[in-house]
Amino acid sequence: MQETWAKLTLVDVLDQALEKYADRVASVSFGHGTTYAELDRLSRSWAGWLRSLDLPSQSRVAIMLPNVTSCLVALIGTLRAGHVVVNINPLYTARELTQQLRDSKSQVIVVFEAFAHTLQQVPIRDRPEHMVVVRVGDLLPKHKSLLVNFAVRYIKRGIPAWRLPEAIGFTQALRKGAVWCSKNGGIVHGKTCPQDLAFIQYTGGTTGEPKGAMLTQSNLVANIMQIGEVARPAIGHLLDRQLTMLTVLPLYHVFAMTICALYALHAGMKIVLVINGRDIASLLKILKAYPPSIFPGVNTLFATLLRQKQFRELDFSGLVLTLAGGMAVHQQVAQEWQKVTGKPIIQGYGMSETSPVICANPMDSVEFSASVGYPLPMTEVRVLDDEHKPLPSGQIGEIAVRGPQVMKGYWCAEEETAQSMTRNGYFLTGDMGYIDERGCVTLVDRKKDMILVSGFNVYPAELDAVFSEHPDVLECAAVGYPDMHSGECIRLFVVPRVKDVDLNSLRQWSQQRLTPYKRPKEMVLVDSLPKNAVGKTLRRMLRQLYP
Repeated sequence: MQETWAKLTLVDVLDQALEKYADRVASVSFGHGTTYAELDRLSRSWAGWLRSLDLPSQSRVAIMLPNVTSCLVALIGTLRAGHVVVNINPLYTARELTQQLRDSKSQVIVVFEAFAHTLQQVPIRDRPEHMVVVRVGDLLPKHKSLLVNFAVRYIKRGIPAWRLPEAIGFTQALRKGAVWCSKNGGIVHGKTCPQDLAFIQYTGGTTGEPKGAMLTQSNLVANIMQIGEVARPAIGHLLDRQLTMLTVLPLYHVFAMTICALYALHAGMKIVLVINGRDIASLLKILKAYPPSIFPGVNTLFATLLRQKQFRELDFSGLVLTLAGGMAVHQQVAQEWQKVTGKPIIQGYGMSETSPVICANPMDSVEFSASVGYPLPMTEVRVLDDEHKPLPSGQIGEIAVRGPQVMKGYWCAEEETAQSMTRNGYFLTGDMGYIDERGCVTLVDRKKDMILVSGFNVYPAELDAVFSEHPDVLECAAVGYPDMHSGECIRLFVVPRVKDVDLNSLRQWSQQRLTPYKRPKEMVLVDSLPKNAVGKTLRRMLRQLYP
């Protein structure tokens, strides 16, 4: 397989898809469909505008957008121009945005108008030279654009005041880019080779300061093709018609970027964009209007939807695949999902540093597996001890991976890159797990989240799963804290499902299911848990907030 795509760039793959599926709808946003041909034209205009700036090749272009068609246009156009995409969470604070812009040295930023006030707070010295603002109605038909922009600004009051005199509008940039294209014979592509950077993808920072994973063109091409290969048993016979990819997860996150955008485009799918996955009422309307063929999500999203009566009444006859990543899916959620939709949740495993997918369960599975499945084609996974020596099957150690999807390194961080790799080229994931005799990988927890109680290893994910099955618990998270007698003790944070939750009931629950050293010494009731963009609990923040 590798010989057929090793010489391709990500730009080649996207160009081929945009031409092959020109007549199909590429994306749906606010009920408006954009065809592959239109996406081709718009992304060429964006690339043309970038080329008109005379930036050096491989300049960084920060994209700070939610799930709207403009995001796909900017992403594809930036790659076509020969530059590097820096995905930025639109919900970042000014401090977080400043840090990422300063680290990436981005020369351009395209920002959603609702978050332009955040960019305004960034010190002038750290702002990119070129700033472009996307309005919510951009790329919609004129009448709908005016209506949507008016509603967001004046009815919902969703646009905080901002002032960036140097910025231009996204549609203005597209118009200028179209003119540049026509003057240059329509040639917008910058010089690109497989080893060039395509993305600087910042890790979530759950275990420390975020670092930028340098993902090359070939890294992404490899992962797209690997995903296609493992998906073939489930959907290979369906690709002669158009499948619908529901995109609730944010495109600035690596999971959604690769699967919901890049792979979906390569396979000619219709990408249904959900601008705000937390707006469950709107999401339910979208699900009804655009029944998904493929539904990527995370445990918290699945659990939230299952609590909605309207969700249970939807038609799931067209659902082919439910994909899960980012965090462990709880058994109870998986069982209920299959009961309601008729399809199992297929778990996989990946990281920003691996473009992202490393492992996946067979896509044609008929039931949920708590494991994360088998390594993708051409991917080697080992379990290592603290001295980086391989452990036999069944023993828990650190997961290490080697394959064509593994990053080039961390951006401007040679020491961190060296520390993350073994001498023979395996990337150290920081995740603890084991491989069984079949070669199937099971994760246990993050290495740095592991709690050491009187010399015994305790994995918070196990405790989360046990207590999440209690009828009074909506969600929970276990962390360790220092203890003079046992080294560390366990504190469990609980978001209750009912007002009068009985902590004694929770303690009895743990006594029946956990050995004494695994039982929480403290239980704390909280209104919510801090999470990242895809719903993964940030235990580091819990340890900081409740030392």
